[in-house]
Amino acid sequence: MRTAYSVETVRTAERELMARLPDGALMQRAAAGLAAACADVLGRVYGSRVVLLVGSGDNGGDALYAGARLARRGAGVSAVLLAPERAHGGGLAALRRAGGRTTGTDGAEGLIARADLVVDGIVGIGGKGGLRPEAVPLADAAGRARAAVVAVDLPSGVDADTGEVRGAAVRADLTVTFGTHKPGLLIDPAREYAGSVRLVDIGLSLPEEPELEALQHADVARLLPVPAVESDKYRRGVVGIAAGSSRYPGAAVLAVAGALRGGAGAVRYVGPAGQAVIARFPETLVSDGGPKHAGRVQAWVVGPGAGDDAATVAEVLATDVPVLIDADGLRLAEASAVRGRRAPTLMTPHAGEAAALLGVERGEVEDGRLAAVRELAGRYGATVLLKGSTTLIASSGGGVVRVNPTGTSWLATAGSGDVLSGLGGSLLAAGLSAVDAASVAAYLHGLAGRFAADGAPMGAHDVAEGIAGAWRSVVRG
Repeated sequence: MRTAYSVETVRTAERELMARLPDGALMQRAAAGLAAACADVLGRVYGSRVVLLVGSGDNGGDALYAGARLARRGAGVSAVLLAPERAHGGGLAALRRAGGRTTGTDGAEGLIARADLVVDGIVGIGGKGGLRPEAVPLADAAGRARAAVVAVDLPSGVDADTGEVRGAAVRADLTVTFGTHKPGLLIDPAREYAGSVRLVDIGLSLPEEPELEALQHADVARLLPVPAVESDKYRRGVVGIAAGSSRYPGAAVLAVAGALRGGAGAVRYVGPAGQAVIARFPETLVSDGGPKHAGRVQAWVVGPGAGDDAATVAEVLATDVPVLIDADGLRLAEASAVRGRRAPTLMTPHAGEAAALLGVERGEVEDGRLAAVRELAGRYGATVLLKGSTTLIASSGGGVVRVNPTGTSWLATAGSGDVLSGLGGSLLAAGLSAVDAASVAAYLHGLAGRFAADGAPMGAHDVAEGIAGAWRSVVRG
């Protein structure tokens, strides 16, 4: 499990550790890890040109001490001091003893243009609201340069706790973070500024419950439903799919495709696209009598391609089994009906749908994904899977938010979400909790998308067909 903690939690853990260590020892641990990462990026340290962008905080001190280590290995190191009078004194002295140079911001852009490596130590994890004006030209120069850019703890200008980027920020090729991941390193838009992320263990003791967590292969493998020897199709779970319309029969087909690959023993379909579903998947149990007459199910999926069929959505919400609501179902579902359900409810909006539910602009959701998913979960009393470049899962009771680490931009294709809804509903029917079903579905769906695309365009049906390979990959580690 990959975990991330808030700035407040990290700072508390740092203070507790520093109280037990000799003065400056914690910064030296961070600097050693940073210098090692920089050396790996450079490949050959001796003779390389390194520019440090140094602010007034501890990140600037980390950069200076790491620069001193690189200078002792033969690198030519120059530190650009944005606030010379407030730069870390010990770090400055160490850099100068090692042969490094310091300069102000005048002429710094030329230094950056000639560098092999730029180290971003401008702002620490407490920074808010983007870079200050005097730092923007340096960040722009780093972005134009041929040099690799390494950020200290997180890129300057991004919000560590939320992943928001409200103004100019440094774009790093590598971020070296200390002690634990910060939420902003895992959530877009900040994640895109971080590049690759390397975690350096500095010995922090952190609480059991993080702010954010991301499942890995082993975590997903433990959650996957596996039939027992005595299992039959009903014991494995039956998922009902109420989806599709005369205008959008393909949504029903794709939702069923995802459901058939999600671990449930059988799939029941109700809706006007029965012929299309049977033609593609003859193993589906098709009914034309509506959800009440479909037979027993352990979970429902409602909404993909439903058009304006509010009656079916209401009928499904009135059941006493877990329900996944997607697409048109999100628009048609009465908020009071969702909040009043006793069985688990999983909502799977994309940013536009989430914005409509919250009554805000889409950009507000995209810029503040963590706040949006928490607000939706609390407002509807449901588990919410917010789809997008980083998929987030939040439960109505608050607590840890999950972020999905798999996926590819090629998944932004028509029908991909219908496959995800079917897959998630099947996992609900197989017995997973709403949070686990959402997390596992997003993980497998993202992995299937990677496998199906392999660097080229693909369709939603390719994603569905890739789920089995993703499942095997997870199980085999």
